[in-house]
Amino acid sequence: MLTGSLTTPGQGVSFSTRGLAPGDRAAAWERALSQVFAGVEVAVERGRPWAGELTAERLGALQIATEEFGPGTIRRSARSVAADPSAHILVRLQLDGTALLMQDGRTAELRPGRLTFHDARRPYRIVLPARQRARVLMMPRALLRLEEGQLSALTATVLDESGEGAAALLLPLLRGLVDEVMRTPATRRDHLARIAAEILATLALEQAGSRTAPALWERITASAQARLQDPGLTPQDLADQHGISLRYLHRLFQLQGTTVNAWVRTRRLESACEELARTGAPHRSIAVVAARWGFANPSHFSRTFRAMYGMSPVQWRAAHLGTRHPAGPVPGRARPGALSA
Repeated sequence: MLTGSLTTPGQGVSFSTRGLAPGDRAAAWERALSQVFAGVEVAVERGRPWAGELTAERLGALQIATEEFGPGTIRRSARSVAADPSAHILVRLQLDGTALLMQDGRTAELRPGRLTFHDARRPYRIVLPARQRARVLMMPRALLRLEEGQLSALTATVLDESGEGAAALLLPLLRGLVDEVMRTPATRRDHLARIAAEILATLALEQAGSRTAPALWERITASAQARLQDPGLTPQDLADQHGISLRYLHRLFQLQGTTVNAWVRTRRLESACEELARTGAPHRSIAVVAARWGFANPSHFSRTFRAMYGMSPVQWRAAHLGTRHPAGPVPGRARPGALSA
């Protein structure tokens, strides 16, 4: 049963699906999350047991909630944004289990101790493979003191205390401070909540600032795009070409919510897709197309292609051209250390 309201500072919300009939739980959970965070849609897989537990309290401008839910999906669609507009920023600090948060074309993989920002003003999706628990903080976007362009670069990027910079120092402090807020008498909570909001603003500024190297990012990805057909392309090649360390190269891709390997693999798959759909593609074997785009192993190419697009390369080509063609031998061989496709 949903109790309480977030309209008054210090007034809390507590909700659990455990006392509800299984058929009523998803809709009730969706209503509870929508009341606390802004309109969302909830999907759960039929036949899999799940439950939801939610507590939340507003402390001045900051709301602190603990959400325990899964497996399932939480989605804020464009329709949800239009129906229930909100200008708040949400901060998800993973406590137990894992979550995938997707927004602005990026995916943040959250494990315990990791944190990410998402913006209620735009659609997002949270995929929960199993039961998990997270602390979710919500605040007005003005408290972060960031421009809209910086906010767009910040969402669905991962902050991890095992990394470098402010996150390594401030994430443990933030986690401990939020825990303390939840245990502290009401007379001191607002003060501690303001400190937590300041820490979040500092983390957001540092993370957004570290992502403001668009020119370098553009140069690196342009050169990688030009060498997609080279099966010997390695991260070290890209780092050397642009005069940066291998560690910094990996950091640049991490800040974009991806890895060097994943970025190159996706671009290669996209290029192979386009070629398979072109007129004349039936006269080329699948293996030849795979090799052209850096995939040295046709079986691996087919598995990777199916994982990305939900069908085999043969089925893709047949769907677009109505033809099939057997795979042939693969020319070329990747050198050791090459980016795996």
